[in-house]
Parts: sequence; structure tokens; C-alpha cells
Amino acid sequence: MQAVQVSTNVYWVGAIDWNIRDFHGYSTKRGTTYNAYLILGEKPTLIDTVKKEFYGEMMERIASVIDPKKIEIIISNHSELDHSGALPQVIAAVAPTEVYVSAMGQKDLTGHFHQDLKMKVVKTGDKIDVGGDTISFVEARMLHWPDSMFSYLEKENILFSNDVFGMHYATSKLFDDENDERIWLTEAEKYYANIVLPYSDIVLRFLDQVKKMGLSPKMIAPDHGFIWRKDPARIVDLYAKWAAQAPKNKAVIVYDTMWGSTEQMARQIADGLRAGGSEVRLISMHSNDRSKVALEILDASALLIGSPVLNSQIFPAMADVLCYLKGLRKKGLIGAAFGSYGWNGSPVDSLTKTLEEMGVAVVAPAIKSPFVPDENIKKSCFELGKLISQKLAEKIQ
Repeated sequence: MQAVQVSTNVYWVGAIDWNIRDFHGYSTKRGTTYNAYLILGEKPTLIDTVKKEFYGEMMERIASVIDPKKIEIIISNHSELDHSGALPQVIAAVAPTEVYVSAMGQKDLTGHFHQDLKMKVVKTGDKIDVGGDTISFVEARMLHWPDSMFSYLEKENILFSNDVFGMHYATSKLFDDENDERIWLTEAEKYYANIVLPYSDIVLRFLDQVKKMGLSPKMIAPDHGFIWRKDPARIVDLYAKWAAQAPKNKAVIVYDTMWGSTEQMARQIADGLRAGGSEVRLISMHSNDRSKVALEILDASALLIGSPVLNSQIFPAMADVLCYLKGLRKKGLIGAAFGSYGWNGSPVDSLTKTLEEMGVAVVAPAIKSPFVPDENIKKSCFELGKLISQKLAEKIQ
């Protein structure tokens, strides 16, 4: 395993996880990377580690450019176990002089490993000399954990951004200009929608803070995906766009079905939305995952949810995705509910309450169909679609 040179004194020494397909509920169909970075100089410095299972791979890469025992400084930008899982092993193997973390990082790592890792706490504005260059720290609390921070290598002008500006994407091509934009743009957007979306207000404040600090890095090196070297401002601009959650004439219909009745209703609503001039995404949970739904909702302004009734409850797949979406806290949505049932229609009404709990502005009562929808029910669904489309047009004016 070989290190990859990033700049004059910086090497990528991380690991590529080609086969992971689920990351705590997030579908990673293109795998992921766990990026770690080695800074050479008078005080060799390691920024972040890797998932525990990839410890050997990382150490081989380090050993391809330097004896690992020469590492004097370790910086942990983020304590989540895909970046800190190997940390205790690394500390034991190299015996660094210092291990730098944020205050919350110290707390979290102690909670993970229940051992004294002899950590030193740093905060925004603190600087350390790594021998020939300086690293300054910027706390990035709740992007996306309380412990998150950035490390900035001043002379080389490289920003190590932990999970921010990354994506779950396994690639042997280490830099943005080497990768297919048609792929990475979707993966970056999906990552934001599923990981960062709940913290969008914090993103906007943080980007403003970084701008005021005058940081304009020539490279951004995140802990997942590739390194931004050609146009690092591109991903920053995308984050600003996604965080703003500007209204768009787009609706997402999420549903599941047992015998096709709820699906008939969903298709009628979609046709009404289309007739009204709105962009529509129709997503069946029978053939899609919750990560796909989050991606589509990122730039949508309407959410409609539909479910059949099973054992006097909404369908399990719908309960799952609604729990997930509630946690993402997407702002500015309007919506409504619909569904079919046999002898107890009250669970369909509960969908409206769920939407309200999610902060969605409900524009109409739930449409319920006993068994197979008749022509009147189908017409009501079509008209609901048209109503939502009209509301969306008013919203984006």
C-alpha cells in the first residue's frame, strides 16, 4: 500500500472501502473512503486516522514514505469511529508527543475508548508549529458532530475539513479534476442531504465565519471522497446553495403499496402536479431506499406521503422513511397525505399529524380510499396534485 503525494509535504495515507453498502442507514452504493493525511517536516504530523479494520492499510501507506515511529503529532478533527477507530492503535504504535483534539473531541474519544489517550485540547484560533509550517484550528461544532473541527496548514494553504465537503464515494482517483462530475455531483448532494441537511443554518453561519477569517484554501481535503484541488470554491458554493434551501417548483411523492391501490392514488396526484406545471418525483419505498428520498427532497418544496394500512398501522416502510426524514428537518415544505385501507382508515389520518410534526405546512386533509380507489377518489387525488402545484407556484413567486 503506497501513500499518494498531495502537495510538497502532504501525503494521503487513508483507505478505500470498496464494498461497504450501508453506512448506519445511508446507502453507499459506490462505497466510501476514510481519508487520513501525513504532513512531513521537522515534526511529522498525522491528521485523522481510519476505521479500525483499515489500520494495517493506513500504516503501510505511512511506512511507504516515513517510519511511522517518527510521527510526533496526531490531530483528530472528528471523533466518529470511521476516523478515530484506529486511533488507539496508532498512538500505541508511534507514541506521538502530542494528540490534539477539540474539547468535545476529548470527551467523545474518552467515551469511545475508555482510556487515557493523553489528548491536548485546542480551540478556534489556536496554532501549533509542525516544523516549517503552522497548523491553525477552526472549530466546526455540529458540522456534523459537536466535536468537529478543521485544521488549516498555513504555508501549503490546505484545509483539512473532516466530514464537511466530502462524500461517500470509493475512488482510486484522489482529486476532483480526475473524477467524473456526473457521478460526484450526485454523491456530494446525496451526502449533504443525508448528513449535513439538519445543520444548514449552522453551515451558512460557518461559511460566513470562514469568509471573514480570510481563508481561501488552494486545496480542501475532507475525510471522505476525493481532494478538491482544481476548484475548491466549487464545493463551498454548492454547500451555500444547498444550505439556503431556496424554494423550487418541485414535489416529491413518497409512498408504499400492498395491492396497488395507494400507488394508483400516487400516480393520480403526480399527474395533477404535472398538469399544473410542477416537477415531480414519484418514489415507491418498495424499490427505493431512504437515502434516495432524502436526496430528492433536498431541492423540493412539497412532500406528499401515502401509505396503505397494515394491522391498523401505516405500512412499516413508510414508518421507517418518515422517522428518517423527520430527523433531517428539511425546511419550507408544503404537503398532504393519502392512502388506502380496508376497514380502519384512521392510520392514514395519522400521516397528516406526522407531516405537521416534521414542520410541513399541510394544505389539505388526507385523502382516504376504502379498498380500491373509485373514480371520485382518483379525481380528488388529481385535484390535490393541481392544488399543490398552484401553492408551489405562489411560493416561488
